[in-house]
Parts: sequence; C-alpha cells; structure tokens
Amino acid sequence: MKKTGLDVKKLSVFYGQKEAVKQVSLDIADREVTALIGPSGCGKSTFLRSLNRMNDLIGGARITGEVWIEGQNINDPSVDVVLLRQKIGMVWQRPNPFHKSIYENIAFGPRYHGLKNKARLDEIVEQSLRKAALWEETKDRLHQSALALSGGQQQRLCIARSIAVKPTVILMDEPASALDPVSTAKIEELITELKQEYCIVIVTHNMHQAARVSDKTAFFYMGDLIEYDDTQQMFTNPKEKQTDDYISGRFG
Repeated sequence: MKKTGLDVKKLSVFYGQKEAVKQVSLDIADREVTALIGPSGCGKSTFLRSLNRMNDLIGGARITGEVWIEGQNINDPSVDVVLLRQKIGMVWQRPNPFHKSIYENIAFGPRYHGLKNKARLDEIVEQSLRKAALWEETKDRLHQSALALSGGQQQRLCIARSIAVKPTVILMDEPASALDPVSTAKIEELITELKQEYCIVIVTHNMHQAARVSDKTAFFYMGDLIEYDDTQQMFTNPKEKQTDDYISGRFG
C-alpha cells in the first residue's frame, strides 16, 4: 500500500457565490501520477490550484474543506504558504522561466530559502537539470539566458526549478499543451521518471496523454468529481455513463 501524498477531504472552492469545486474528497498516492480530466470549466484547474493554495491569490475565492500532507492541513491559518509552495511545487501551462540565466533560474529557490554555499548551489543546479533531462543540453551554457532555450527546454527548466527546492508533490497544469509533439513526448517521459521520487498531479485535456502517463485518473464535470479510479480501469471500463461519454468523445 503506497502512502498518501495528499489526502483531500470535502474540498469546495467558491468564486463569490459560484461553487466551482463541490465537496471533493480523494486520496492522491505518493510516487504515482494522478491525472485530472474533464471539459473546460469543469473545475479541474481550480482543484489543482487548491492543492498549494494558489487560489489565495484570486480575489473573491473562498475554500472550505481540508487538504492533508504529512499530517498537516494546508488550509489551516497557521500554515506558512511560502514553505507550503516549496513542498508542493507548480508547473504552469506555458513555460515561465525567470529573465535570468539557466543557472540563476535553478539557484533562485534554494537561495531564497537561505542557501548561500556556492558548491552546494552548483550541485543542486546540476542535480535538478539532470532530473529534468536537461543537463546535457545546457551544461555548457548555464550562464546564458533561459529565454534562449526552446519552448520544450524552457518547460523542462521550469520543472528543474521546482525540483531544486526539494518538493514532495509536483502539480502540473497542462504542462505540454503549448509544446510540439517531440517536446510533449519528452515531458511525458520526464513525468514517468519523476514519479519514482514525487507525487505528481497533472491536469490534461489530452485523453491519450492521461492514458499514457497516469496511474490514476479523476474525472471532473461541472465542479463535481464524477469518478476516480485506476487509469486503465477508467479508460477501458468506466463505472459512470458520464465518464464513458467524455472519454469516448460523445461530449466535452
């Protein structure tokens, strides 16, 4: 039995009076990839942002329910949100490297959290780039601008940047949707590698991608969690008609 990476209990997200996510409960296993699928506007990205309190930054957003990680409810008022986002990293839909060198992009987080030792920073930069399958492509240009990298390389750099602060969980919001097929394949390979060490939650509109990379899949519709199961089971024999209709392309 794998220990739980995140334990979500009756989580609701409101934007003003609108309930965008409705009383969702699910256990997200450590060292597995969990895919969140569903049509646009169904609540999956809102739910993802709730897992490291990114919805705090949205005016009028209100959260009820609990998200537990390592014995702590992240919605407790005493939680240090900066430390929480170190533990639960986020990779966005479009690559967003800092306007700095490749090296400085990776070193930024550890430095921010107090690490000053140059040799240790060098080590973290190399380790993070290696884990993101980017070291060989960048080792001779670490002090060049990250913006000179291709889109796919920039996205892997953003993944390396999130790894550098030693997270437990990595959240990914459609991480390959802005990339070409070759770069997308590299990101998918990387996700499969990274799950050996991290709990990964990914939002994707791409059914084939969800089937390829995830261990479990959660299907959202109109803010409700309709079905949550092993990916293979859900894609071959879903329990709910709505799930079957969505996966087979009859709606959404």
